[in-house]
Amino acid sequence: RVGSHRQFLKLARFLAERGTIVLRFDYRGMGDSEGDTISFEEAEADIRAATDLLFERCPEITDAVIWGLCDAASAAMMFAHADPRISGIALANPWARSDKSIAKTYLQHYYKTQILDKDFWKRLFTGKVNVIAGLLDLWRTVRDVLVGKDTGVSDDRHPQLDGLQQDESFVDRMRIGLAKFTGRVLIIMSGDDLTAAEFDDYVSGSDEWQALLNRPDTQRKELASANHTFSRKEWRNQVESWTDDWLKSW
Repeated sequence: RVGSHRQFLKLARFLAERGTIVLRFDYRGMGDSEGDTISFEEAEADIRAATDLLFERCPEITDAVIWGLCDAASAAMMFAHADPRISGIALANPWARSDKSIAKTYLQHYYKTQILDKDFWKRLFTGKVNVIAGLLDLWRTVRDVLVGKDTGVSDDRHPQLDGLQQDESFVDRMRIGLAKFTGRVLIIMSGDDLTAAEFDDYVSGSDEWQALLNRPDTQRKELASANHTFSRKEWRNQVESWTDDWLKSW
């Protein structure tokens, strides 16, 4: 309910004020939830338990929608198809990381941005950038792209993902789950986010993914300057509006 996750509380209140019943929940071991921590790949039972509770407390509900950011969006792709009560999934900056993809994403997006950033050059010429360390880091990234090795890069925003077996298998499960899902899909992407860029890079080379993402019941929205968590008020407001309009479209 604080920091970057404050957006979920604000989104819930925004939608509730406009007539949508909302339940916010954390996976086991995350946020306010007790128990041993699980990964998003193990979240099917938690999602089903939350959906069960929603229908139990609010019997007037006829169907449900999952709204998830990052690994929660990935979990929605994997598991929503198995519950006929779920008629829609809203996916914000889905997580599709693999050992091979992260180096390529950093090379194509992060380093390119740094080279074009005036502040980077200012820090460089004032001695605030460790040139040798930076060059070594760049070389390791290039090497890993060429040979497909593990980069060793972890994501500080998602410590629960560190140490998992990050191979393509869970991304395949996302694709298979999305293919089985017959409801509506809203995809919201940030333009200034490596996670979003990595997902787009991954699916751009797959005809199967492109066919899924271009289905008639799938909408895509993009905020060109937004970061991973839509942290500015204008970004958050836009995400809220897009979500509300989408929910009311059927």
